[in-house]
Amino acid sequence: MQNVQPGILSDETQLARYLVFEQKPGVDPSAPLQGLTQEVDGDSTVVGLGGSLVYALGREIHGLVTFPALTGPGCTVPATPAALWLWLRGDDRGELLHRARELTQALAAAFEPVQTIDAFQYRGNRDLSGYEDGTENPQGEDAVEAAIVQGRGVGLDGSSFVAVQQWIHDLDRFQAMPQTEQDNTIGRRLSDNEEIDEAPESAHVKRTAQESFEPEAFVLRRSMPWADDRQAGLVFVAFGHSFDAFEAQMRRMIGEDDGIVDALFKFTRPVTGSYFWCPPVQDGQLDLSALGL
Repeated sequence: MQNVQPGILSDETQLARYLVFEQKPGVDPSAPLQGLTQEVDGDSTVVGLGGSLVYALGREIHGLVTFPALTGPGCTVPATPAALWLWLRGDDRGELLHRARELTQALAAAFEPVQTIDAFQYRGNRDLSGYEDGTENPQGEDAVEAAIVQGRGVGLDGSSFVAVQQWIHDLDRFQAMPQTEQDNTIGRRLSDNEEIDEAPESAHVKRTAQESFEPEAFVLRRSMPWADDRQAGLVFVAFGHSFDAFEAQMRRMIGEDDGIVDALFKFTRPVTGSYFWCPPVQDGQLDLSALGL
């Protein structure tokens, strides 16, 4: 689709930098946002707006809701709303650094950076656990159907909703598990990436099998590993034409319906959770017409 921010559907880059901003109180964000439309193309930088920012502009985007804080047996899923999210994509860390600085300066009048995460590819779309990530991602037209808003009119068609979480892995704990337990935690064999039919119901693959929901809960995952000098994990990024599919999966992971908690929680936990609306593009620039800009 021509109006989609191209980075949502494009091939993966080797590196990413995620920037999260809060809105400065008492400051009109309109001018910095209008300036942002001149700075980004939706490809090398994908933009998402949070509900608080949309409301500050006196507008409403149907379907843009607040990320739910969830609790299950022995697990929690926190909600950390934010005003603005930028996903910088590329293959040169220095270039991402300078682009992040330029964008932060361009937004400085109305937005305060609150989080920066550097992410990277590991062994060809693998999580740091060693297992392939996003194996069941929809492709082609199926990806567009899952991730992109259609049939809503100018200013909305081509947009997308994105759920973003930072997960922290306890890799020492995971690596201490016997290989069979690791495989049963994920629901796939590390050796060949094949699903394990006899895996327990807590296996991640069984908890989140997208076709097993009613209606089916397909999302387009664009997650990447991250690490700093103290911790490591996954930046989970899931695009959808609504948040329904992501939320259905997350609620099943915490055992909301049947009390069975996803085995992932044995070695990893989310520490952030935010929802954003990613506007469409028009003539190579962000289209913020749905916000009156």
